[in-house]
Amino acid sequence: MTAARPIGRARKRFGQHFLHDPAIINRIVESVALQPGDAAVEIGPGRGALTARLLAAAGRLDAIEIDRDLAAALQARLGSAPGWVLHSTDALEFDWRALAVARGARLRVIGNLPYNISTPLLFRLLAATGSIADMHFMLQKEVVDRIVAAPGSRDYGRLSAMLAPRVHATRLFDVGAGAFAPPPRVSSAIVRLVVMENPPPWACAPIYAEVVAAAFGQRRKTLRNALRHLLAAATIEALGIDPGARAETLAPDQFGALAIAAARATDASIR
Repeated sequence: MTAARPIGRARKRFGQHFLHDPAIINRIVESVALQPGDAAVEIGPGRGALTARLLAAAGRLDAIEIDRDLAAALQARLGSAPGWVLHSTDALEFDWRALAVARGARLRVIGNLPYNISTPLLFRLLAATGSIADMHFMLQKEVVDRIVAAPGSRDYGRLSAMLAPRVHATRLFDVGAGAFAPPPRVSSAIVRLVVMENPPPWACAPIYAEVVAAAFGQRRKTLRNALRHLLAAATIEALGIDPGARAETLAPDQFGALAIAAARATDASIR
């Protein structure tokens, strides 16, 4: 995204809101702190408010842009720049592992994520964290609230429990609607997600995601009812967890204990 002339109009189907505030742009670039040689990736460069700055800092940049008009304009501007590679595709379908192999390094991912795909994209990236060093994202403020929420708090939920054992999440700063064109109807925030070097094995197992999804599927249900297809109430109780509790009261390591028990019960494996 560069603070240059406007390129294209925002398209609702892509959830586009273009960043233009120079002060916010500077804070993001300083927060990301790219170093020469970093395998930097920008999701949704849009009009390019950050793009040239990120490319200059790292010396190379892969950019992923689904809007063909914006991609063409960016390519016309930066196509001859050393280290610049544009991928005109959907970030939800992108092969992050293949890119990390091609670049010979774990990726540093940056993006102003469209609100309508932010959660699915976070889960997609979570599946590829072995290829990612860190992520810096502009997200809807309430999504960041959920990411950094602690067990038992109002905002704690499935996203919190899925991310907590895999990344260190830090809320950096909030961003008002006036920093964008057109301005969104909600506030935004910047979050830093640093991938853990050695997450617990259960956090990466499919059964963990299944247990968390089932537990939060209907928030008013107790664990006894929400997990009845995976675990007996007696098994839950034997783990020192109240079968009458609700998902939002459990810490990630308690979900991990449930996942290990569910893996044993279903002959799945956690490695």
